[in-house]
Amino acid sequence: MALYRSAGVLPGRLSNSVVFAKQVAAYFKDTVGVEISVAMPVGGNPSRNGSATRYENLGALEATLGKLMADPKYMEMVAKGGENFIAGSMHDEIWREI
Repeated sequence: MALYRSAGVLPGRLSNSVVFAKQVAAYFKDTVGVEISVAMPVGGNPSRNGSATRYENLGALEATLGKLMADPKYMEMVAKGGENFIAGSMHDEIWREI
């Protein structure tokens, strides 16, 4: 299964949002061992970025998210990075592979 996340970026913050996303991806991999691919759209609204992660099942996703929510450094990174994004624009989709 895969978790796809996207969010709208505030004007003038696109570069900062990409740097932030890459930092989170590196921390995520080092901390929980899950790789995040960071992406930007080719068409549509270019002021967005997104990420994708893969998990064996919903239990693995929940365990990973639970570990990160209890990690003060991760929570600090997310709070600081929030200044790059439009409030309420984050969108998550969980897809199962067939």
